[in-house]
Amino acid sequence: MQCTRLVVRRDGAVAYVTLARPSVRNAFDATMIAELTTTFDELGRDAELRAVVLAGEGSVFCGGADLNAMRASLDLDEEANREDARAMSRMFRTIDRTPKAVVARVHGAALGGGAGIVAVCDIAITASDTRFGFTETKLGILPAVISPFVLAKIGASHARALALTGERFDAARALHVGLVHEVVASEPDLDAAVARVVHELGSASPTAIAATKALFARVAATAYDDTLELTARAIAAQRTSAEGQDGLRAFLEKRSPAWVRG
Repeated sequence: MQCTRLVVRRDGAVAYVTLARPSVRNAFDATMIAELTTTFDELGRDAELRAVVLAGEGSVFCGGADLNAMRASLDLDEEANREDARAMSRMFRTIDRTPKAVVARVHGAALGGGAGIVAVCDIAITASDTRFGFTETKLGILPAVISPFVLAKIGASHARALALTGERFDAARALHVGLVHEVVASEPDLDAAVARVVHELGSASPTAIAATKALFARVAATAYDDTLELTARAIAAQRTSAEGQDGLRAFLEKRSPAWVRG
């Protein structure tokens, strides 16, 4: 699709999606939400794609909601507000269920919905001077749409402490609570760290990555006793798949599997 709020670039089997509203700190508006939803839906269906890197243009990753959108919401009735929230929720859910590994390249700030984007990515790498915050309560509203992803990423204890205060916190705390997975010294170091992770993803089976993401989502929503059969079926299906067979044979034969050889 033609995007006005995003820059989408392909480099082989990797897609780079950049939030491109630097003049407003890459804030979300209805157009950006729609473009992210459609873009990740399309990328998820691309059989040649292995990973997606999500970044922000300019001085920050994402500052949250657009001020004009927030101002407009004051005049919306409750049902219109619900539909607005549903659209944003669909965006987060599309990213969350994308059957590709999604890597966040985070710098500057990730606030409100921007912190929610970090939570929904599979792997998040940030510069040490980045500021984070689930800041909605400071505005008298709730981190409602992002809550399923924040709770899944950092757990109820940290989520409550950070969301109730709405406080801003640094990269060290983001690493401590599990919101991000790696902190590098400065923004120039981010690209090398992201490239290293993308390289690691390239050595993993694409179907295994997709199946693992789907499995973890199902296990999280399944009663403990029912996970025995669920997980047994999942591993049996992957072991007997083309990539499962080739991967195990490659290991035993001390060679690279087909997805690495290309």
